[in-house]
Amino acid sequence: MSNAIIRTENASKTYVSGDVSTAAIHGVSLEIQKGSFTCIIGPSGHGKSTLMHLLGGLDRPNCGKIWLDGTEISALDNSSLAKIRGEKVGFVFQFFNLLQGLTAQENIETAMMLAGIPEKEQVSRSLELLAMVGLSDKAGSKPSQLSGGQQQRVAIARALANKPEILLMDEPTGNLDSSAETEVMNILHELHRQGKTIVIVTHNNEIADSAQNIIHVKDGQILT
Repeated sequence: MSNAIIRTENASKTYVSGDVSTAAIHGVSLEIQKGSFTCIIGPSGHGKSTLMHLLGGLDRPNCGKIWLDGTEISALDNSSLAKIRGEKVGFVFQFFNLLQGLTAQENIETAMMLAGIPEKEQVSRSLELLAMVGLSDKAGSKPSQLSGGQQQRVAIARALANKPEILLMDEPTGNLDSSAETEVMNILHELHRQGKTIVIVTHNNEIADSAQNIIHVKDGQILT
């Protein structure tokens, strides 16, 4: 019996701009097992990020089906999709996407605020998560006062704020030097050991080599 936490069946995504149609993903069927560490690799512009967005419910396929932890998210209305996405998935992106006017702690609390978590729990959990990523002393620092590696660690803590089972990451080390990259990857491997399902889009073959599973994407399709 499959233990897939993410599954797609002939999923396709085409973007239309004026008279031009671009097929970003075409007929993709895959399974990602619960608790696994998976890397999605391939050339730039061949659909990796689009695939990640589909897997996490940030975008919808034009055709085909996608299941997230047993729920067919491709069939949900926008409200239901947002709810399951907020409960099940944490996202981390290459450019951190932190709110510049807020402190590290406040950035993490914002994710919980949107989920309706009580304020007292927001505070305690945000401090707990900052400790987990080694940034207890940076709780009051704003993004401009943090290095790239520190900002990405805050982004990871924010992604974990609502205790998701899955972390989806698009080039999470793409803007980091080798030392910061090592720090971030050590955190991700520890989260995997704790049972999180990790999916990373990356160009970095060293990162891919450390994963349990590798999905090769080219021309919007999975290479087998």
